[in-house]
Amino acid sequence: MSLLRSTSHRCIALCALTLSALVALAGCSRVRGAASEPEIVRPEALVDYPTLYKDNCAACHGATGAHGASVPLANPIFLSIIGHDTLRDTIAKGVPNALMPAFGKAYGGTLTDQQVDILAQGMIHQWSGADQPAGNDLPPYKAVLAGDATRGQQAYASACSRCHGPRGEGDAKNKTGSITDPTYLALVSDQYLRNLILGGRPDENMPDYRSDLSQPLTDQQITDIVTWLGSKRIANPGQPYHRNDSKYK
Repeated sequence: MSLLRSTSHRCIALCALTLSALVALAGCSRVRGAASEPEIVRPEALVDYPTLYKDNCAACHGATGAHGASVPLANPIFLSIIGHDTLRDTIAKGVPNALMPAFGKAYGGTLTDQQVDILAQGMIHQWSGADQPAGNDLPPYKAVLAGDATRGQQAYASACSRCHGPRGEGDAKNKTGSITDPTYLALVSDQYLRNLILGGRPDENMPDYRSDLSQPLTDQQITDIVTWLGSKRIANPGQPYHRNDSKYK
């Protein structure tokens, strides 16, 4: 009986080991099969430009860099003026007091320095083209001169009024809305307005700073037009009254 029990125990142990081996092999088989499934990439390891653009930029600038709510990026003139370094810094740091957020991790965003650079390089590589003036003829991306609203109104009348109306109120025939509406101006920065004048909106048939005039707009004229538009801002756009903040302190 003792020998029989010992043999029985050995059989049970052997069966248990065999079952464990089969389970392990089945598990290995599943793991090998799983290798064909898509690999999950950690967010900071993503280096694919199309995916980075789609996830971070397309919502505002359009899936193809055009027809978005913000400045079109599929614009050789604009990309030539802003340049790689400024474009990269704008993506990383965002635009203060505007709707463009910071994407760089160092500035509160979610993208690494490498990912920010991939975006800047990808945009320029994809959308730069031959339709660019010579480098020395480019106006600066940011204003360096003092603007004058009176001169700006005059420059606006010459270069912009036929599409946007004599007072910036918009034109139904050209399907343009008001660009002097205080609510609109509260949503956009002076740099945004300058960007639109510099690069135009080729996706909506708006010419760039070279416009339809015999001579391109000068840096001074661009700055003056932005100054005139900025002078139309009010302290509390869209509000029927001015709140006395002292009552709430």
